[in-house]
Amino acid sequence: MDLRFRDAEPTEAERAAVDALLGPPTSAWDGGGRDALRFAAGGHEARERRDLLLPALHAINDRIGWISEGALGYVCRRLTVAPAEAYGVATFYAMFSMTARPERIVHVCTDLACQAAGAEDLCRSLAGSGAPWHPSPCLGLCERAPAALAIEAGDPPRTAALGPATAETVTGAAPAPDEPPAEAAVPQAGDDGLVLLRRIGVTDPASLDSYRANGGYQALRRAVALGPAGVIREITDSGLVGRGGAAFPTGRKWQATAQQPDHPHYLVCNADESEPGTFKDRVLMEGDPYALIEAMTIAGYATGCSRGYVYLRGEYPRSLHRLEHAIARARERGLLGDDILGQGIAFDIEVRRGAGAYICGEETAIFNSIEGYRGEPRSKPPFPVEKGLFGKPTVVNNVETLVNVLPILLNGAQAYAGTGTENSTGTKLFCLSGTVRRPGIYELPFGATLRELLTLAGGVPEGRTLRAVLLGGAAGSFVGPEELDVPLTFEGTRAAGATLGSGVILALDDSVDIGGILLRIAAFFRDESCGQCVPCRVGTVRQEEALRRLTQGADGADVALLREVGQAMRDASICGLGQTAWNAVESAIDRLGVFTGEGA
Repeated sequence: MDLRFRDAEPTEAERAAVDALLGPPTSAWDGGGRDALRFAAGGHEARERRDLLLPALHAINDRIGWISEGALGYVCRRLTVAPAEAYGVATFYAMFSMTARPERIVHVCTDLACQAAGAEDLCRSLAGSGAPWHPSPCLGLCERAPAALAIEAGDPPRTAALGPATAETVTGAAPAPDEPPAEAAVPQAGDDGLVLLRRIGVTDPASLDSYRANGGYQALRRAVALGPAGVIREITDSGLVGRGGAAFPTGRKWQATAQQPDHPHYLVCNADESEPGTFKDRVLMEGDPYALIEAMTIAGYATGCSRGYVYLRGEYPRSLHRLEHAIARARERGLLGDDILGQGIAFDIEVRRGAGAYICGEETAIFNSIEGYRGEPRSKPPFPVEKGLFGKPTVVNNVETLVNVLPILLNGAQAYAGTGTENSTGTKLFCLSGTVRRPGIYELPFGATLRELLTLAGGVPEGRTLRAVLLGGAAGSFVGPEELDVPLTFEGTRAAGATLGSGVILALDDSVDIGGILLRIAAFFRDESCGQCVPCRVGTVRQEEALRRLTQGADGADVALLREVGQAMRDASICGLGQTAWNAVESAIDRLGVFTGEGA
């Protein structure tokens, strides 16, 4: 392909989509007329806007449905980005297309929870329909499996989350049902004792007044009274650790960022929860968006950040709408901006959309994505608290971690630490899906057992027997039905040879083909590998090949190959994707007896 795009020109609609984001071009440097090339101002300013590359690609994709050579070339001229680099970015993300496609496209989830709920049958029924659809990794709609997301390009684009999806709703033969409210995903909604979910279904997520009437912005006022050092001390004393899976102490991360002499500092909220089976952050953003904004404001104040970014999954259109609305209302009321609460505190938030790349859940890949590069992880050190976004000190927390800041400041660190266990304090959100009667988000104190959680959800359907539970998603580990008394804490699952991860709990009964689930996990990692390092790029392919042979009845010789490949990925991959790609397969072989003559 000629990456000069053969001087292709954008259509008027494509040009309008880009100009609506970037403003009209002012000179030849940024896409204006080229009749005065001897003097063209603005090149330096255009290059400084490289971070607008991903939003510009979204603008075209939203309006047209795909990105043509002419449109991409126009973006390159506007931002002074080399065409080869822009092409590499545009083709990195699954939600973009560089070839023409219909305005309406439906992404049908084929990942773990949806596979267990019949996604394969749905795809077979769609195969001959002629409707524009394609299989997709997890859409974060696991409580409504099998799920699909319909996107229709236009100005504005239209979206519909379909779940449980049917062939009729996917093809458009039947109208899409109204999307249920956020609290429909919370079986405990309205229960006493909830902490992080207490406002879900109680307050109007679109109303700032409703949020404030239910305790909103009291934590920010206490933060201002404590001062930045006092806030960090409370977070440290509470024992709060990251809820994304790594369980790093939040107070230490905040302190390390706050003390960096280099400025500006940045705050990044990782809302790209792409781990199959994870949807807790989506529910929080849809049902209680102001809580995230308040928590980010506190984090920014404590760590010396004047700007925060929410890096949001591209597959979360309702979360995008709710957050952008809430940010605008907070800004209007003086709760974001240059003088928050009249205290001279400057902090503002911008939402940046991802575009379908699991690897962008890794913190340094987020930086590259926001900056307008391919979302590939960076080598560490330097660590983000030293050199992160735009090369400046950056603190990264996910949505659930940040929302925990509010009860810590409202009730005090000691009260917060009094819930849970010594090493896992507070409550935890668990994303329960699969073959259970009441899938959804559950909030329990750390230390509750897996058996207690499954009982709360009603167990598996009548007449079925629990076969296995996957803890931690595709990067997690299986446990058998005889291990249900494992405590749901970071240390408890570790001691049991498993992992808690981000809180994914996928229950599978005896109707589910475990071998098929493992093959889907392998295909997921092979597809989502960024390809930057050889162990992951090659290892994920070899793992899928071996699993395919095993599921087709090959002898057990491939099990030894799987172990060798898995260990190489674990030892030598750059980031967590490759390092954990073998976890679930290993646990299924060793704990469930799969492919050894004892399992499914």
